[in-house]
Amino acid sequence: MTRLVTLTANASGAAQAARAGMVVVVVDVIDMSTTLEAALDAGALAVFGASPDAASPPVALDPEAVGRKAAETALAAGSSVVLVTEPRVGTDQERAANASRFLAGVQAGGAEVTAILPNLGAETTKLCDLQGRVVVAVTATGGVAYDAALTAGAPAVVTGTVARTMRKRGSAPAKAAARRAVEEAVKRDAGICVVASTANSLEDLLAAEYILKCIVEEGFLAYGK
Repeated sequence: MTRLVTLTANASGAAQAARAGMVVVVVDVIDMSTTLEAALDAGALAVFGASPDAASPPVALDPEAVGRKAAETALAAGSSVVLVTEPRVGTDQERAANASRFLAGVQAGGAEVTAILPNLGAETTKLCDLQGRVVVAVTATGGVAYDAALTAGAPAVVTGTVARTMRKRGSAPAKAAARRAVEEAVKRDAGICVVASTANSLEDLLAAEYILKCIVEEGFLAYGK
């Protein structure tokens, strides 16, 4: 197929790209996608996003399904799930209440949630050993966009950031996201849509544009020609 890479914003844009059969890249610099980039650096087995209970965008969401998927991934590796969510300042009980639908999905899938952490970006990895665990960010922008894309049938959803992590500096985080997106798109013979998780965030819009540029520089548009 002809290679295509596009840019959009919000959960509605993520869902539309998913329905078009595109690999979706969710960009939520402060802090969801930065948290998950740092989790991958810290050795996380897999990362996902899901919507909190109170989210109500104009597209379908299914955090329970994300919970079941996270549980399946964890159980296949003999591992567990780590929940990252808001409030940043609060108790684990408050954070669990924010993500009760996701947690119900994990429970239904038969996996254990072994830690509940605040969504602090790269600093989150200092709070818990994430090596070999499945990390899921249940957040009001990036998590919602990720959930919307997955629910709408995206062939793959990845995350990306331009913020530095404990192991990546400069352009390295963006280039890592671009490589993940290209790998998934080539594997599935699909296009790529980079999604700023909210159009109200200038940092997400600018970061999404930069990651799109990195995808082009990876040579994605030349694949298959």
